[in-house]
Amino acid sequence: MQLKELLQQMIDAKASDVFIIAGLPLSYQKSGIMVRTDSTPLMPGDTEEYIAGIYELANRDIELFRGNVNHDDDFSFAVPGVGRFRANIFRQRGSFGAVIRVIPFGLPNAQEMHIPEQVLRLGDFTRGLVLVTGPAGSGKSTTLACILDRMNHTRQGHIITMEDPIEYVHRHGSCIITQREIPTDVATYAEALRSAMRESPDVILLGEMRDTETISTAVSAAELAQLVLSTLHTTSAADTVERILDAFPPNQQRQVRIQLSMVLQATVAQRLVPTIDGGTTPVFEVMVMNTAIRNLIREEKSHQIDSVIAAGGALGMQTMDQGLFKAVKDGIVAKDVALQHANHPEALARHFEAEGM
Repeated sequence: MQLKELLQQMIDAKASDVFIIAGLPLSYQKSGIMVRTDSTPLMPGDTEEYIAGIYELANRDIELFRGNVNHDDDFSFAVPGVGRFRANIFRQRGSFGAVIRVIPFGLPNAQEMHIPEQVLRLGDFTRGLVLVTGPAGSGKSTTLACILDRMNHTRQGHIITMEDPIEYVHRHGSCIITQREIPTDVATYAEALRSAMRESPDVILLGEMRDTETISTAVSAAELAQLVLSTLHTTSAADTVERILDAFPPNQQRQVRIQLSMVLQATVAQRLVPTIDGGTTPVFEVMVMNTAIRNLIREEKSHQIDSVIAAGGALGMQTMDQGLFKAVKDGIVAKDVALQHANHPEALARHFEAEGM
């Protein structure tokens, strides 16, 4: 099968990821379920041919991959009339492999993606740090794209995005939007962030806070009256706070804790949960900073944040378990599936029992 034909089939099948790996037939993931096509298992020569085709479509030199000491390459590319894709190229057992993320042309629709208003409203902040967190493939980039699109139609200013690679392309709306790809347009996140501070930004979207330098620069930018949006691979607000602090040596953590308590505005933790009808739906934990949470961060009591979130419904807050309970009550997610994804399954089970569910 030709590469373009494969990519078109994956778009038509509404696949999220395509797997090109020696020893397996061409495979793809749809709604969290792995599907193997009826093609013959790929040989190492087959995977290398597909990957050479990917580099050709991306107008990129495959020698960048062959000569990469890390044996890994990550980039985006577009096929006119088909779609946009993000490719991760790697080696495994001496052969080439690839996972291709399908990124349809156009921006995601927040309503179709089941992103609630309380999450979209987090783009209304004018300064500080807003973090969207969750495991890989949980939809963080999609959520941020929806927040950014809303901002691009409801406010004015200069939005700068820094991504590795760019997934969603935004057109200028009521805002000017500058999108920079790592490492094509600028070498590193930290360098891009330092550069952005000289480009009159109102909003900075940082694709991922990967290391201590990037986290430190992002926190400093949020202190300087910009709104900074970014992601982390954490599963709750408390985990997010501790993950940021753990990136710093012990002698700096007290100062960072104080800074974070002042600049952090909100966190969203999300998971993709299987639905009763065979699809998936995002479920969110939403934390909006208030005096109580700022004090808990300063006083090294992050483990108590969950209790404040649970009582903060009036401010648009909800815990992950509250989100799962609502999904079950609305008939979207099965009770046993919700318990599997709960942060506190025993407490959630008692809640179900108390409600006669």
